[in-house]
Amino acid sequence: MKQAVHFGAGNIGRGFIGALFSQSNYHVTFVDIAENIINQLNTDKRYNVVTAAEHPETLAIQNVSGLNNLTQEQAVIEAIKEATYITTAIGPNILPRIAPLIAKGLAERVKTSDENVYVIACENQISATDLLKGYIFEALDEETKAQMAEKVYFFNSAVDRIVPIQQNQGSLDVLVESYYEWVVETTEDIPLVAGMTIVPDLAPFIERKLFTVNTGHAVIAYFGYLKGKETIDQTLRDSEIYEQVQQTLLETGNYLIKRYVLNREEHEAYIVKIMERFKNPYLNDSVERVGRAPIRKLGPQDRLIRPAVEAKKAGLSYTYLAKAIAAALLFDAVEDPEAKELQEMIKEHGIQYSLKEISQLNQDDNLTKEIIGHYENLKQ
Repeated sequence: MKQAVHFGAGNIGRGFIGALFSQSNYHVTFVDIAENIINQLNTDKRYNVVTAAEHPETLAIQNVSGLNNLTQEQAVIEAIKEATYITTAIGPNILPRIAPLIAKGLAERVKTSDENVYVIACENQISATDLLKGYIFEALDEETKAQMAEKVYFFNSAVDRIVPIQQNQGSLDVLVESYYEWVVETTEDIPLVAGMTIVPDLAPFIERKLFTVNTGHAVIAYFGYLKGKETIDQTLRDSEIYEQVQQTLLETGNYLIKRYVLNREEHEAYIVKIMERFKNPYLNDSVERVGRAPIRKLGPQDRLIRPAVEAKKAGLSYTYLAKAIAAALLFDAVEDPEAKELQEMIKEHGIQYSLKEISQLNQDDNLTKEIIGHYENLKQ
């Protein structure tokens, strides 16, 4: 049986990428530090993926196992030596931590095998696989890098599936929305994986997804938090917030249409489809889950700052994006370490410093000034 090694045995890993590999007759080895999940994978050797819908569908996922990368390093290396695909869904910030282990596995592999292996970081970040490749190469000598040529391939990808916080403690089963998209950038002829779409140029797909789905999701969460809402679908029933989200996505849409010469009608239909996905009450997705990690989400290349900066450069409107950024700066969820860090930074150094430090925005920038104006209004 074909082998896939997937770093990240959490809900997204099990409910999305791992599930697609299983459906394509791969044995999936999940690598994670969550001992309880790893043990359960090795005991049960299966789990269910359930769609969040009025009439849910249940998909049985089989041929799975788990390894703990902290205590089973050599076993992970052996798994990498046998894999056709190595994928991740762990969060961009964790990629530098797992890269040295992947590097060890690849270094061992190319000594004994001429079989191709394909590395794909399935993260919500532009060029995530390029970042992972850089971290891996930092741990390798020049001879090993040369041996990897035409054996180890790195492909960027865009992933899209909403996986809410689960209410199934003690179970490996995962609740997911029925919609998903996994787009991989390559011109190579690679082994088939069910649900994977191959494209020669990923940029339009990843920016369309990041600046529509991720931007929209974040805007709902931050304004929902300010109004004391609990879930994403509940938040969208507020007409004022719905209008804010819709107008923000029209601003990101205007940038995307101009940048990639997209068809306006098609893109606006895509926005409508995304808004309908957010309304799904069966996801029961919490505002605090979607809004968490505001420092990362306010990064210069992420879902709020990047489209605002690009819209400004292109001479397009960014007013609603600026207001959304201001709302993100007010996110103060008690259980989120990044929210706590953000509020402490603002309290100690002020908004201008925080936007410079986190988002790389200069204090004299018109975008910065507009964000501060919205921040003061929302704070009241």
